[in-house]
Amino acid sequence: MKKLTSSLFLVFCLVQFLSAQTYFPSKGNWESKTPSELGVDPNKLQEAIDFAVAHESNANPNLKIAHYESAFGREPFGYPIGPMKMRGPATGLIIYKGYVVGQWGDLDRVDLTFSVAKSFLSTTAGLAVKEGLISSEKDLVYPYMAPIYPYEPAKLMINKADHFDEEDTFELFDTEHNRTITWDHLLRQTSDWEGSLWGKPDWADRPREGVQEKRERPQNAPGSLYEYNDTRVNVLALALMNVWRKPLPVVLKSKIMDPIGASDTWRWTGYENSFVIIDGQIMQSVSGGSHWGGGMMLSAWDQARFGYLTLNNGQWEGEQLIPTSWMEKSKTPTPANPGYGFMNYFLNDDREFIPAAPATAFAHIGAGTNMIYVDQENDLVIVARWIPNGDKNELVKLVLESLK
Repeated sequence: MKKLTSSLFLVFCLVQFLSAQTYFPSKGNWESKTPSELGVDPNKLQEAIDFAVAHESNANPNLKIAHYESAFGREPFGYPIGPMKMRGPATGLIIYKGYVVGQWGDLDRVDLTFSVAKSFLSTTAGLAVKEGLISSEKDLVYPYMAPIYPYEPAKLMINKADHFDEEDTFELFDTEHNRTITWDHLLRQTSDWEGSLWGKPDWADRPREGVQEKRERPQNAPGSLYEYNDTRVNVLALALMNVWRKPLPVVLKSKIMDPIGASDTWRWTGYENSFVIIDGQIMQSVSGGSHWGGGMMLSAWDQARFGYLTLNNGQWEGEQLIPTSWMEKSKTPTPANPGYGFMNYFLNDDREFIPAAPATAFAHIGAGTNMIYVDQENDLVIVARWIPNGDKNELVKLVLESLK
């Protein structure tokens, strides 16, 4: 017992020592250093910045128009049901050894980040495990679930006699298949959850094999197949709010965003019809992306702070905000997809995701492209917004070359 206590004390001392050696930005202020001060080639770094500026996404800045011009807008039930906004210009930050060494664009602008929201969502799951609200991510989800009571004020205006035989609540995990789904399956996008949520059937999201084929095929055993699917992501968001009994943005603000000094300008929203009643309070279930609008809106500065938190394995100024064990699980691939951990950790183990980067690098990625690149080997975070997905490797390559 004494040996264990001593070991824990040594770990505590090491965390304190490392945090004392690491610079953490205060709220509203992130220190800059010139590239030369940190041994970075300024000309090569400027080449990387010029590349990012020159390779801005050619998608329409009006994200509603961009949505309907994309494949998303042509999906069944593909219309947005959450807020969207005009996007800003190509924008980014390069954080090296904790300091800002490069920047471009409108860093304070609050923009949608699309699937980067999934990384914030999986963080709230890790916090639920940390708080004991979920015993283990390996647990089945259905025993944790209460009936969902939707907030539907429009129904107050209808003839109740015409609807007296309808359920006033609904269940998320009441089918034979859905009762076999664990939190881990939802976090890794391998659940193959069946059903419809907020007017979006699971089969309507990215039906690449065809709508009829997707509707008619049997459900895959949970854990056997990876499928990127925002309806199922939204199921996780609603299930987590059910466990927390409070809106997830409230959880995120107090547990993560305030401690890391994020601004007060970020917003995490859901849909116009994703309101439920819990403990007598009307709450909005958030979106885990912006596929149909909604999701996480924040500045490049706040994106960088979250990336810097994950660079430091969930630790900020000596406080372990995200458990180290959860960070490791987030970066552990699922057998169904060797390039994906918990949402939204894209991994580079096979050097296919970003060939120029180390195998240990990972990224939080959203459409646009919105990227938070995290490279612990090189003590590097890159935020790049509104860059074509095919150009992200070249940007990382140029930045890494500047460090050499």
